[in-house]
Amino acid sequence: MKKSLSVIFFVLLIDQILKFYIKLHLTLGQEIPVFDHWFILLFTENNGMAFGMQFGGEWGKLSLSIFRILAVAAIGFYLMMISEKNDNTGLIISVSLIFAGAMGNIVDSVFYGLFFSSSSYHYLASLVPFGKGYAGFLHGKVVDMLYFPLVDIAQKDAPSWIPSFFFGPDNHLVFFRPIFNIADASITIGVSWLLLFQRKDLKF
Repeated sequence: MKKSLSVIFFVLLIDQILKFYIKLHLTLGQEIPVFDHWFILLFTENNGMAFGMQFGGEWGKLSLSIFRILAVAAIGFYLMMISEKNDNTGLIISVSLIFAGAMGNIVDSVFYGLFFSSSSYHYLASLVPFGKGYAGFLHGKVVDMLYFPLVDIAQKDAPSWIPSFFFGPDNHLVFFRPIFNIADASITIGVSWLLLFQRKDLKF
């Protein structure tokens, strides 16, 4: 269980530190180049699922938050079960990554609306007294910031053979558009590891 708790603690700590920093130091849409133009910290918020996907308005948001909590409870139960059986390290770590990632986004959904003021394109958010924030319980927005536009070509500079429908509303062709966070990355790594290397060890 120590291995699992260490992974969960590390992912949650890094995820929340980065989210707090972004939320308190950047306005919506503000960006910080990290490695040239292919890795950027770009502050966005979303009401939906991983990688900025949306899910059906206020009722969709509430349903998604409840589903996340139930899913995390189920994953947590499974993690305890395999940890007690001393299953292999790869399986425990991959499930721990999924659990930690799901928990990281649940924290945003459940609590951020209660103690953060709203972010905008013109002013920074701030910490406020608990319950005085921008949204109610289970209605917080998930903070995303990791953006990897590995290929970013302006339409005016692109070869003529590239069809115009490949260019977004900003007239740019971006190879990888999703903006995500550490929690999303943790879930993706955990699921990928399970599917690639641990399928035979999955037991329910």
